[in-house]
Amino acid sequence: MRTVFNDGLSRQMVDYSEIFELFKNRTNRPMSLKDIQRALDLNVADRREIGKLLKALVREGNLVQVKGGRFEMPKQISLVAGTLSVHRDGYGFVSRADGKDDIFIPARYVRPAMHGDRVIVRLEKGLKSRRFEGRIVRVEQRAQNRIVGRFQSTKAVGYLVPADPRLRDDIIIPAGHQLNARSGEMVIAEIETYPSRSRAASARVVDVLGEASDPDVEIRVAAIRFGLPYEFSQQALAEATQIPKSVLPEDLPGRADLRHLPFVTIDGETARDFDDAVHLEALPGKGYRLRVGIADVAHYVKAGSAIDDEALERGTSVYFPGDCLPMLPEALSNEICSLVPAADRLVMLVDLEFDKAGQRMSSHFYPAVIHSRARLTYTEVAAILLDKDPQTRTKHADLIDQLEMMGALAKLRIQVRSKRGSLDLDLPEAEIHLDLRGRPENIVRAKRNLAHQVIEEFMLAANEAVADWLDKQHAKLIFRVHEPPAEAKISAFQEFIAWFNQGLSIPAEGVKTYILQDLLKRVEGRPEERVINQVLLRSLPQAYYSAQNLGHFGLASDCYCHFTSPIRRYPDLTVHRILKAKLGLGSAKMSSELNLESIALTSSHSERRAMEAERDIVNLKKCQIMVDLVGEKFQGLITSVQPFGFFVELVDIFVEGLVHISSLSDDFYQYDEERHRLLGMQRRRVFEIGMSADVRVHKVDIDRREIDFQLDEIVDRGALKGQAKPFRQRTRKNKH
Repeated sequence: MRTVFNDGLSRQMVDYSEIFELFKNRTNRPMSLKDIQRALDLNVADRREIGKLLKALVREGNLVQVKGGRFEMPKQISLVAGTLSVHRDGYGFVSRADGKDDIFIPARYVRPAMHGDRVIVRLEKGLKSRRFEGRIVRVEQRAQNRIVGRFQSTKAVGYLVPADPRLRDDIIIPAGHQLNARSGEMVIAEIETYPSRSRAASARVVDVLGEASDPDVEIRVAAIRFGLPYEFSQQALAEATQIPKSVLPEDLPGRADLRHLPFVTIDGETARDFDDAVHLEALPGKGYRLRVGIADVAHYVKAGSAIDDEALERGTSVYFPGDCLPMLPEALSNEICSLVPAADRLVMLVDLEFDKAGQRMSSHFYPAVIHSRARLTYTEVAAILLDKDPQTRTKHADLIDQLEMMGALAKLRIQVRSKRGSLDLDLPEAEIHLDLRGRPENIVRAKRNLAHQVIEEFMLAANEAVADWLDKQHAKLIFRVHEPPAEAKISAFQEFIAWFNQGLSIPAEGVKTYILQDLLKRVEGRPEERVINQVLLRSLPQAYYSAQNLGHFGLASDCYCHFTSPIRRYPDLTVHRILKAKLGLGSAKMSSELNLESIALTSSHSERRAMEAERDIVNLKKCQIMVDLVGEKFQGLITSVQPFGFFVELVDIFVEGLVHISSLSDDFYQYDEERHRLLGMQRRRVFEIGMSADVRVHKVDIDRREIDFQLDEIVDRGALKGQAKPFRQRTRKNKH
């Protein structure tokens, strides 16, 4: 028994251990509520409370409620509780509440459940595999009550095609429940009846979003699907209107006045929120002095305010092609906090000195006011430093010396990080070109050059300096953590690279970054470079935020945090407040007053959902480009081989599609798992990573974000007559 307190009165009540002990001793049959009450000899008050306790145990999966309202421990009748995750191909897995291995659910046994539901699963042996698999016997808690998707109507019935491919079944929208939605429009529907084993779910439309191809609707759908906050609260917007639109005289006391120095910002062409500005000067006979000014968001956003609460909920700004869901209202993110040119702005200054070899010698931190001289783009800086373009150099003649010195220091910093083993995985990203309506016009590989490296190196240096100083001050902090890879992951990676005649010698104490770095240098420029980079990246754990300093494996850094983007990342704003408190500035909260572990956990979750949403929209744009190119021929490169086929990346357009094994009709192919290739059993033809392949676009499924190719030599050319014109011709036409 344990003592609990209710309205000031103490009494005795049954706890969890007594419930479990009772069920362990009574293994012969399930027990009703009355059976349990009698067995535990409960008084009247305890009998009222025991029902709540039993319901909590059922929710947690520790008890199962069976027929007749009786209770039983799951293991006694081979029942397991957990959360269902459905694959887009129909089958699913249940993550168990007891933390044991996930349970595979064949597609035919998923209904009546939907993705995300808490379910009870009965374990049984499969008919063919004889391995244990699950059958869903009951849904304990529904995850979905509103679903976003595309409304479709026929003469007989209307139905919803969910935007989330993990919700595989269409949902019936009866007449009178369609809210005047037109076929093809995106809508939000509220579920009225959930699916059974033999009946589809039904719902009613509660909001019509608009045409599926409208870029604004696409963003709204992504926000709903991935749980991204879409609109700011009225209270947060009201607070934002009270914030000054310019720096006030009363903001300046206690700040270093650096408005005479030629700070510059360097960002992408479409950027509007400028977190950082940089200035560099030579130290006679010593090296360099780098000043990194970071927007002083903490000056304007007070902890516990409505804006701060929303910023924590959002966690990060989410960037889509041509659009953004900002972490802060635009009055801050694009105006007073943004380090725009030709305007005074408040910053927290990271003042760093480096020797001639690029090693950091000292660091200082203080509030300042700056006046940016120019808003430079990566393209302009590359034109100045790499292309030596006369027109661009003339336009920014007063900044040339400083920019060239920045390029030199960035190269030194790259060498410094390389010597300590920092990894630099060179994986291309998609750059999507939009037309005036926001529709995708082309997709190319984003270029990364010295201009990008300048800002990357300076921000890494600033982040590391702040983390190092705060750690030495014994400040509680939110760290950016990247743990070493698991031994099993590295072993699998070793087996993979062996087929490219590459190897790793792993010491007894585990893998070191310099070992992986040496491998990346060996494969640089080779056909397998990209796939080895990709597989290595998948072998590494994902970085996350933590209140515990576990180091950053990828950067080979013992202590690292995020500080340089407080406009768009909440952990950075938190670190600003911690730094200010340690420096004794104003009323900033000490880290001891902040729930850092909770902030770190929330921020990590927000980062992951933002990445998923951004990836989904990029994949959507790729499908929109390719849907008009069905039947056209392209050159490509095999980038990945799986048991079900191989993926080909196109040369002219930066998209990837699947050549399914079922389309390889010239032979019977088997997957060689050890060598990651497909092998023809009769003709001995091989498909492996790095091979070139001529393909035609076979099918594009926009809803599932899937692009299917067929090998050109296997395609029935007679079926291709009358198809679309070549991509390049049509692109030129669109531009005119």
